[in-house]
Amino acid sequence: MSCPVRNKAISRGAADLLADIRYEVMPTKTIEQAVVESVPTTIPITITASPSKGIDTTMDLAGRLVAHGYRVVPHLSARLVRDEIHLKYLVQQALDLGVDDVFVPAGDADPPAGKYHSAVSLLAELTAMGRPFAHIGITGYPESHPLIDDDITIQSMWDKREHGTYIVSNLCFDAAILNGWVRRVRARGITLPIRIGLAGPVDPTKLLSMATKVGVGDSTKFLRKHASWFMRLTAPGGYSPERMLQRIGSTVGTPEAAVTGLHIFTFNQVVKTEQWRQRLLATVKPG
Repeated sequence: MSCPVRNKAISRGAADLLADIRYEVMPTKTIEQAVVESVPTTIPITITASPSKGIDTTMDLAGRLVAHGYRVVPHLSARLVRDEIHLKYLVQQALDLGVDDVFVPAGDADPPAGKYHSAVSLLAELTAMGRPFAHIGITGYPESHPLIDDDITIQSMWDKREHGTYIVSNLCFDAAILNGWVRRVRARGITLPIRIGLAGPVDPTKLLSMATKVGVGDSTKFLRKHASWFMRLTAPGGYSPERMLQRIGSTVGTPEAAVTGLHIFTFNQVVKTEQWRQRLLATVKPG
């Protein structure tokens, strides 16, 4: 069920988060056209990498979107990178495109394609290469990861903080949990800026269709790991991105939270997401 935007004006804190936004997409055959036809070039596009399609597909789409005038943020999924030579090739490819920002998750490849079993190992390699990118994103987990223990995710963020320049929070559908997580991150002395990961408005039928397009193996893993996401996204009245934005705006909008903006998980529904953003901006309270 879609989540219609209500006419109620959004708060200034929520509007401030909307001022710095980027869209995450998966490199399917139709996504380039959808982005070009519906998304302004002022909005950066982050591009995921999957085991079935490979990281070359991610970089190919990055190159095409750069040619259209977009700023892109490719995912350098650690478990898809074979070795130092492969990493140097990908880094140079990104630099040649003018990329100054990459996102480094561990990724879902099982087994890994090579020596990098975790994000921190690839991040350390990038640091040893002289930090070729001005901006490097790392993942934060407000809620428990379906396959990783909480103490490991906390330690991982601590280890990665020396190599990354900002944090992107993984999907969370509970405003209280997300607000509490931001406070705990700051209490642990992690000062990297945070970009809040927010699910955009989605159509359940299209969401399931998109999941199959990432590859049979990938979609099976995705559905197994994130069954609760689908339940929350598709339940009538269960999730509203604007309601979530309102509920986190007053907390994460404070200076001490150091939250810089939003990372929207579009699930490739970029037309619907951009229409949602435009409608929401039209409700911003003056002053």
